[in-house]
Amino acid sequence: MAKYECTLCGYIYDEEAGIPADGIPAGTRFEDLPDDWVCPDCGAGKDMFKKIEE
Repeated sequence: MAKYECTLCGYIYDEEAGIPADGIPAGTRFEDLPDDWVCPDCGAGKDMFKKIEE
């Protein structure tokens, strides 16, 4: 599972954790998030996220 970082605010989306409070179950891949999903911290679109290389 990968992690993605918002390039505007630094929010990290962790595929392994998901965002259960927002209805996104653990294990949800970034590419499987809805196209209109936005950063929960700053509202940036998916296109503003970059994959974090670990």
